[in-house]
Formats: sequence, C-alpha cells, structure tokens
Amino acid sequence: MEQEYTDMQVTAWGGMQEMKRIIDKTGINKKLQSLGLPEGKSNNKISASDTIESFWVSIWIGCFRFSHTAVVRLDEVLRQIFGWERVPSATTYGRFFKKFTPSMNHDIFIELYSWFFEQLQFDNYTLDVDSSVITRHGEQEGAKKGYNPTKRGRNSHHPLFAFVNDIKMVANCWNRSGNTNSSNNCIHFLEETFSILKNKKIGLFRADSGFCSESILKFIEDKTTAYVMSCKLYANLQSTIYGITNWQPIGMGIWITEITFKQGGWSKARRIIVIKQLEEVRHKTTGKKLTSLFKQADLDKEKVYKTRYHAFVTNQTLPAIEIWEQYKRRGDAENRIKELKEDFGVQGFCMDSFCATETAMRFVMIAYNLMSLFRLLTLQKQPSPTLATLRFNCFAVGSWIENKVLKMSVPLKRRQ
Repeated sequence: MEQEYTDMQVTAWGGMQEMKRIIDKTGINKKLQSLGLPEGKSNNKISASDTIESFWVSIWIGCFRFSHTAVVRLDEVLRQIFGWERVPSATTYGRFFKKFTPSMNHDIFIELYSWFFEQLQFDNYTLDVDSSVITRHGEQEGAKKGYNPTKRGRNSHHPLFAFVNDIKMVANCWNRSGNTNSSNNCIHFLEETFSILKNKKIGLFRADSGFCSESILKFIEDKTTAYVMSCKLYANLQSTIYGITNWQPIGMGIWITEITFKQGGWSKARRIIVIKQLEEVRHKTTGKKLTSLFKQADLDKEKVYKTRYHAFVTNQTLPAIEIWEQYKRRGDAENRIKELKEDFGVQGFCMDSFCATETAMRFVMIAYNLMSLFRLLTLQKQPSPTLATLRFNCFAVGSWIENKVLKMSVPLKRRQ
C-alpha cells in the first residue's frame, strides 16, 4: 500500500475532551491560578496553570518521562481542546518544578488538597496510610540505599501515601529519602493529612505493622478516631500467642481470638486480634511463624513450623472477625500504589532536586484524583477500570477540529 503525508491537524486523543470537561466543572484551573504558583518572568512565558494542566494530560495519555511529553507539545488539536497558548517542553517542566521550595510545597498542597476534598459531598472516610519503594537509577538528591525488596542495594526513594479508600483517591503524599523506615516522620505527615481533611470525618484509620508505634497509636487515639493496625510480632507477643488455647474456628484451617496485651514501648495495654492459619490447609496463606521460639526444645512443632499468625491492634469494640474483615480491605492501598506506578508514571518524573521530584509527584496525585473523579461520575456502580483500560477504550479517539467542532472518528457501536 502506498503512503502519503498530510498537514491536516489530527489527534489520537480526542477522548481527552472528557477530561477537559472535568477540569472545567471542578474549577481546579481557577484554583491553581489563585495559589500563587511560581510564574516565569519572560514575555514568552507559559502560565503555571497551563504548565500543570498539560503535565496532567501528558500523564493521562501515557507519558512516563518528561521526554515523552513532546507527544503533547506536537499535538495541535489537544492544544486547542484545552485552550493552551503553548505547551511546555521537557526542560520547561523541569525548570518549573525546580522553582518550588519545601515551604511553598507545604502551603500550596495543603490548600489545593483541602479545596479538592471540600468540593466532595462524601464524608466519613476510611484513611489508609502506606509507603512504597521507588528505585532510582542515578545519584539524585535523597536517593539512598535502604530497604528495597526488588532491587537490593540500589538507591531509592521511600514515599509515604495517605489514601481515602472509599472513593479511591489520594489525600496526601510525601517523598522521602530511601534510607528511612516506614514510620519515619509519619507524625508530621499525619498532622498535615488531618489538616487537609479538617472538615471531613475520618471514621477509620488503617496501617500496616511498619506504622504500629506508640507515637502513632497515641496520635490517632488523641483524635478519637477508630483504628486497626497490624502488629509487629516481637518475641514477647509471639510467646503470649503460643500460649493461647481459646481459639475460635472461622473457616477451614483458620482460627481467631483476642487478647489484651502491652507491647514493648507502649504506654498501656491494648486490644489485639490474632489470626491463626494452617499452611497445609490454606496453601497461599501469609503471616509470620513463631520464629523467635524455635530454640526451645519442648515446642509444639505444628504450632511453630506449620502455622502462620497475624495480629492487629485496635481501639474498637466490634467483634473480632469484623476487625479482621476491616483490615483485609486495607489491601486496596497496594492496588492504588501499583496503579500510580504502572499507569501514572509516579516513578518516572524524577529530577536531581529532591524538592522538584516531590513537587512533580504531588501533582501526579492530583492527576490521579481527577481521573478517580471521572471514573466515579461516569462509571458509577460499574467495575472501576484502570487508567490503561480507559486510555484505550475512552480517550484514544482519532479526532480533528473543523469549524470549531471536534470531529471524533468513532463507530456507532462504540459511541455509548
């Protein structure tokens, strides 16, 4: 087949018109303009709000690096859909994010996130806190050797996330050096997150064992917020669990019980729910074995070698099995992190400056929330697809503009 070239302005992303409508309906562009974002001084400058908006569009259509954003810059139809005068280059994005300072980030993002959640009528949130590891291939600021399960010994960042589970959105995000542990600086992070959601009720707080410290427990208890957190199975708790005899069966090869226990470093005893599962029956079970007791000669070998345990601390009075069901739903936070990495390029927009990298990361979170809002409004009770699915089923539409009308090449069967 022969081929020809044309100067006709065509885009592969006509479906982005829907995201333009979301941006207009939320009024987030006007909010960005009111935040005092750093603006360039050149007569040929691109406004801060247009820079951020085009950055979001780049993420939505699949750009994982600043160099990929050239796809948007060369797309004249996308520029007209969103009404930008010009689209930034990869280096322009880098210069823009490097203008932000830590104090500016603190003020701007608290106000922006707070404003965003104020617009949502939904209340009584379940707040999940989790951390992740992002491997870095270079000597970027803050990239240090620390816990890295996939790339051992490699430099990394260790960001901290707060998710609103009910609506699948990000309430807050901080970047951190790779050599920090899960709970490092978590109190300040929680203080900022609670100030963001200051006019919303946080009905339940959940976190894994990396956050189960006295300082965090006391912070949440002082807020009179219900919580459930996974406990670290230190030797003294393992010994207590080993001696438990009153287990209640709740399924094949699984039992539950509860105790009141004071973990080392805690100021008081707290209610702990314990789950026991037999490996022989539940082959895919996770949890911890009572490894600290291995050296004792009189141990029940089945209790130690063939059984795995989970322990959860809570301040609620609900039945033990309800507490366990609550905690199991926390696993959705892992899905959010996976989607941020695989679909939203949270690993890719990295610069030499730590603060600039964090700024880009936090704007990625806003892009994620806007996409979550799109899913809530359009799909409602239907299963929520990933951005990759939406990208090819909804946004990838060959289009052109004719007499100020966006012409979208969509077969009749696909239009709905």
